[in-house]
Amino acid sequence: MQPPSGGRKVLLHSCCAPCSGAVIEKIHQAGISLTIFFYNPNIHPKAEYEIRKHENIRFAKKAGIPFVDADYDAPRWFEKTKGHENDPERSERCGLCFDMRFVKTAEYAAAHGFKVITSCLGISRWKDFDQVTRAGQKAASLFPGVSYWGLNWRKGGGSNRMIALSKEENFYQQQYCGCVYSLRDTNRWRRQNGRPAVEIGKDFYAQDKKEESCAV
Repeated sequence: MQPPSGGRKVLLHSCCAPCSGAVIEKIHQAGISLTIFFYNPNIHPKAEYEIRKHENIRFAKKAGIPFVDADYDAPRWFEKTKGHENDPERSERCGLCFDMRFVKTAEYAAAHGFKVITSCLGISRWKDFDQVTRAGQKAASLFPGVSYWGLNWRKGGGSNRMIALSKEENFYQQQYCGCVYSLRDTNRWRRQNGRPAVEIGKDFYAQDKKEESCAV
């Protein structure tokens, strides 16, 4: 496993512990110097954001991986996605969201000596891997010397390891992708299918052996 441009120092944009755990494990085991960058102003409400962040911090500390806690500038995210409130999952709104988060990641990388950035966002089957990759490449291109590592973390057993590790670590199991609109749409789907509304902070992987993170 080799990052682009021969880089051995990688900045990983992480959205949550379940999605990033297997990626962190694989990069770390390869002997690559890794730092986690947590910038996710899309996550709503703040209580959900804090749970996801602290689960990520918990795993990072256990693995001995540096963790960068970036700003939670939610108002800027709402402005960035204005007019796309009713877009479906994997739509232009998601692309705008990825753009915002990856530009911040690439900016930090350029300022702190990282030549390579990557993300765990594409490991989830609820995300469009190609859309995630395009956003990462676009963001990296804005900063000379920074490359986006577009490895498909789902392959080679990555998706299965994501679930297995989440159960081993008893990670918090979020019930929707993250933003207020995905929360709205998830609850709409739940009502239509006779299921209870999302409860923040309720589910953990060791309690549920079936579902994947970010499941709708």
